[in-house]
Amino acid sequence: MPFSRLNYRHLYYFWMVAKEGHLTHAAEQLHVSQSALSSQIRQLEEQMDHALFLRQGRTLQLTEVGRVVLGYADGIFALGTELVAAVAAGGGQKMQRLKVGGVANVSRNFQENFLRPIMGMEDVQLVLESGSLDELLPRLAVHKLDLVLSNRPVSADAEQPWHCRRIARQPVCLVGKPRPASRAFRFPEDLPDVKLLLPGHSSDIRTEFDMLCEHLQIKIKVFAEVDDMAMLRLLARDSGGVALLPAVVVQDELRSGVLQQYCVVPKVYENFYAISVERQFQSAVLKKLLSSTSG
Repeated sequence: MPFSRLNYRHLYYFWMVAKEGHLTHAAEQLHVSQSALSSQIRQLEEQMDHALFLRQGRTLQLTEVGRVVLGYADGIFALGTELVAAVAAGGGQKMQRLKVGGVANVSRNFQENFLRPIMGMEDVQLVLESGSLDELLPRLAVHKLDLVLSNRPVSADAEQPWHCRRIARQPVCLVGKPRPASRAFRFPEDLPDVKLLLPGHSSDIRTEFDMLCEHLQIKIKVFAEVDDMAMLRLLARDSGGVALLPAVVVQDELRSGVLQQYCVVPKVYENFYAISVERQFQSAVLKKLLSSTSG
């Protein structure tokens, strides 16, 4: 098929249907009729000389060729988004926009500390989004985000060559209401006697802590399991329990004396990662931000 014959509108319609997995939903998003959308897809299939979809009930499944075409379409439309942003930035527009996604269970304090080197810069506009890693990565892939902050790494593969770098590794602590000096917390002897506030089982912190308790042969009392660090911070402050978390999560409460760090838990850490994708034009402000981290 000659390059000049590729109809990018047909390719865009295919891309939208592939993303939605449903002709009706894609037609609603595109504000076209289902019949018109089906016709455009058929024309693209004729040009490719291959079927791109298999109908499975009311949904559409990509064929093997369809998955290949989708990979190219992802790159084409991501590059188009980057092109518009790059031209706007170089066309006399002084304000740089940095779009950062933060995984919901990553400490807000950590995110703020990470972004601090560029906060307040007059020529930088920050756009912050929150969501699950599964929600944020597709937006990163098509350049609707410049960076994703996560406490879980991702691996690059043939379909998506993520750039994942560790930007911080922080020890995990036990914190709670201030205790008198005569009743200082003893680790691990006092663990069985306190009401513990722990991250959920999906957390690497929880996994490492459970393994440590098993190694020490200690039975613990779990008062609450919380996936969201902001909620864990509130419970640590208000419930009277003892929370397992990185000190950065409760840095303000520790500074004010509302909470006290009882101990650093040995061999338990939280890692923080910055995830990005290859771009033709790397943002200067993003370079500055990443260069300020030690990992």
